Amino acid sequence: MMTIDKLLTPVTIGHATLANRLVMAPLTRSRAGQPGDVPTALNATYYAQRASAGLIVTEATQISRQGQGYAWTPGIYTDAQEAGWKDVVDAVHAKGGKLSLQLWHVGRISHRLLQQDGQAPVAPSAIRAEGAKSFVVQEDGTPANVQTDTPRALDLAELPGIVAAYAAAAARAKRAGFDFVEIHSANGYLLQQFLSTNSNQRTDAYGGSLENRARLLLEVIDATIAEIGADHVGVRLSPNFIGHDIDDAESEPMAVYLAAEFAQRGLAYLHIAEPDWMGGEALSDSFRAALRKAYNGAIITCGGYSAESGEARLAGGTADAIGYGRPFIANPDLVERFRRGAALNTPDQSTFYGGAEHGYTDYPALAD
Repeated sequence: MMTIDKLLTPVTIGHATLANRLVMAPLTRSRAGQPGDVPTALNATYYAQRASAGLIVTEATQISRQGQGYAWTPGIYTDAQEAGWKDVVDAVHAKGGKLSLQLWHVGRISHRLLQQDGQAPVAPSAIRAEGAKSFVVQEDGTPANVQTDTPRALDLAELPGIVAAYAAAAARAKRAGFDFVEIHSANGYLLQQFLSTNSNQRTDAYGGSLENRARLLLEVIDATIAEIGADHVGVRLSPNFIGHDIDDAESEPMAVYLAAEFAQRGLAYLHIAEPDWMGGEALSDSFRAALRKAYNGAIITCGGYSAESGEARLAGGTADAIGYGRPFIANPDLVERFRRGAALNTPDQSTFYGGAEHGYTDYPALAD
């Protein structure tokens, strides 16, 4: 059995030194308080239980009502949401943990039932994400997964407002006490929709060339840096992602181009969501090496890792920390379990989305 050593050692990311290299990956759990999509005391308990992670990246959190694609997910655009998140941060900090708030705009992965006044979702181009689902509360009050609506294309004059919404969300995150924010530019949501060759058919300064398709993300990053500083900002990318009707002919070149841009800006970290878990083309060793060469900050990689495979990835030098998703759902003390080589609880998929304590805060720790 491989010795788990490097995973458990400290690492400096941006302005902070993390106690270990296990990162709790962002996990949508659909348990925000209603009305208002406000984080609750239950959410604070859930995150505090997992505070031994070197870094917790929160569930994706919409920067505006327009940016929401699923019912019961938290926001960061109202005072009540900011106050709710502050309680979460305080609970995690009290246990010595660190938090990054993942900032989210879903773009076309939404439905009129979630939008203000029943408006259409927005996207770089008016192209529906075929086969993609949005989780909504229907007019009769019952929840359901439904096909996403056809979006309307964002007007050029609207894009500064999108950028401003990210910056405002980052400012709220800073006031709430978060250690970092993470710009969600992965998994087929708005910013990746701009990056991808098939979802972005624009002919203006935000479409066509690789550099033009990257423009909105880089403007968002620059505005976020202006609010909270580059060493407090991370970005998530998902090269070769094929969900949500994404089919990007330049996925890897775009990621390497962006990595170099992130390095110039001094971003704290680059978080890579690996594509293999849903059938996308696996990331090659040469691509990982190209990312490492282009970006001199911390690289977090996430995608079905065990303790042993995570340790091996760190030993290979192409990552500085490893993201774990489902293992953290079922194992609030995952760090200690890895330390001891203990067995892991099995997550109950039927409780992943929605509900209350069951399947959320009632998984046993080793001490139990």
